[in-house]
Amino acid sequence: MENKFIVNIIHRPEMVPEYAEKVTGHGKEEDIGRKALLTESLDIFRTQQAIAHKNGLKTTIQMTYASLFNDEAVELAKADHEKYGDEIALSLLGLPCKEFREKYKTKDFCIWMFSMEDKKSIVDDVFGKFYDRFGFYPESTGSYYMDADLINYIKEKYPMVKCAVATCWEEGPKAYHTCNNSWYTFMDGGPWAPWIPSRQNVHAPAANEAEDSGIVAIPHLSRDLIACYDGNGSNFGTHPQNVLRSMSYDSKTWEYPYLYNLIDQYRDLARYNNGYAYNMMFVGPGWMNKMGRWEAPYELLLKSYEDGMAYYGQLKKEGKLDDMTMAEFAGYYRQKKTYTEPECALWRDILYGSDKQLFWYCDPFMRVCANMDQGGAIVDLRPYAAKLEWPVGIGTKHITDASYPFLIQEKYRAGYFTHYAGEGTVRSAKLTYQGEEVDLCLCRTKAHFSEEKSDSQEGKTRILTLDPVDIEFYDLTVKLQTKLYFEEGSSAVKIERTILEMSRPDAEVEINEYMTACYGTTEYSEDMSNITLTCTDGADSKEIRYAYKCREEQMEGAAEVTAVVPEIETRVSLTCEKKEATGYIKEGYAFSPMFTLGYTTKLKDKEVFATWLNLAKAD
Repeated sequence: MENKFIVNIIHRPEMVPEYAEKVTGHGKEEDIGRKALLTESLDIFRTQQAIAHKNGLKTTIQMTYASLFNDEAVELAKADHEKYGDEIALSLLGLPCKEFREKYKTKDFCIWMFSMEDKKSIVDDVFGKFYDRFGFYPESTGSYYMDADLINYIKEKYPMVKCAVATCWEEGPKAYHTCNNSWYTFMDGGPWAPWIPSRQNVHAPAANEAEDSGIVAIPHLSRDLIACYDGNGSNFGTHPQNVLRSMSYDSKTWEYPYLYNLIDQYRDLARYNNGYAYNMMFVGPGWMNKMGRWEAPYELLLKSYEDGMAYYGQLKKEGKLDDMTMAEFAGYYRQKKTYTEPECALWRDILYGSDKQLFWYCDPFMRVCANMDQGGAIVDLRPYAAKLEWPVGIGTKHITDASYPFLIQEKYRAGYFTHYAGEGTVRSAKLTYQGEEVDLCLCRTKAHFSEEKSDSQEGKTRILTLDPVDIEFYDLTVKLQTKLYFEEGSSAVKIERTILEMSRPDAEVEINEYMTACYGTTEYSEDMSNITLTCTDGADSKEIRYAYKCREEQMEGAAEVTAVVPEIETRVSLTCEKKEATGYIKEGYAFSPMFTLGYTTKLKDKEVFATWLNLAKAD
């Protein structure tokens, strides 16, 4: 199978680039119509376009609202469309200009934060102005984030739109904190690669035609799936100025091998996605300010952009890259991908020199992250199966927080390594022998990806096979192997533990498969009072209605242990097929506001224990 690596290069002639007015107008009263600002912005846009074209690359020109009032910007777009085949599209960024502020009487500029009434009015204004200038409506649009109600309105009113920039990957509390607690745009929990958003929630991919919002969504920038997850995503992406902002370059030679390594790792994702890999760059002129940015002079900003484009251009010359416009890519994606086909990424650290590996999996039912430094534990879990409707903006419950809620999130809810008493969110297992206990989170390992035909479903099962780990007790060593199975279309993750070898073949160990979870979108605990925990064998049930009382229940031969979380309309359960296993449920307490589902059983040499983590929408 031939690998296909696709790049979208998106430029926008922002007449009033973010941050730039304060720089070009330093010491003067704010004036977003300042001539020096408009002239410099157009010059930078023209430079970015020229660099891409010099390297034989097509772009998508996302016209901003402000640029539609500028004759020169409009003519530049028309000329490059005619000469180079660039797509003329429409961005919902770049709203601020005198005309916008006079009409809407606000300094808000994030389209998803407006009231629904204003969203519709703004969309009609911007699309109408675009039509006035070009004589047609755009096929592509975008913003940092676009909520489901906004996309549904655009698709209904302007059905020719087929592609949109729809979210930033992991742009949540981590980004907020590194912006001096001033960047009120929370949008964690979405895909890192293109997807078809559902009509109910943009983050959650559509499972079928009925859920299909009618567009193909692409992320705002291609991020480093470890560095961005661990730290501020704005520093770690394939946009050259992200790399400069992270200081991940040689300040003496002005070289940045990390940028090329990051692009190459995205190319490598074709191995896990049926020969297809994707990358994007979404660039406004504010990054190439003549006064410099991120402690970097203009000359370095320019060089990094030229070098980045030259790398893409060289890959294209070698037949290793296809440059597409957004509309072209949407057509390709529709032909290439099915609704239930997942996006997979076995990602390795290329920045800090560690051996760390994360595996990311995304389909219409879940987004999962497994951490090989913690024995393959699941450290992030978003229950897309709920297709949670989550209106965003003024007049809703979520004015600034567009994130898809988690059940497990190690960065915001501690994970395995907690500071004090209590537990953090994680899906792992513990082995116990004669009073000694070892959690697999303490066992670093490596993973290998494979695929096989599914037995019960159409499509394939993606398998993550971890290298065996040695677990040492006082007088027993156990060699254990973990496999994770992601069956396409199943809304479940099967986790299989196999005891390959014991230093004493007649020994018996206890295994405790557990999931400690909660729900939320930030670090702050939510009210758990409405959660119900249940343990059942099909005939009898034991139930705990969450009240922070630290209670536990268990049942031998339990068919299922479940938690229903009404606030996020999610039902999560663990199941197993071993009749000798004991299922249990645990309620947390105020200092450790979690819940735990689990199974315990005894294992001997060469025995296997499999459990399933299942997700569904709660009734």
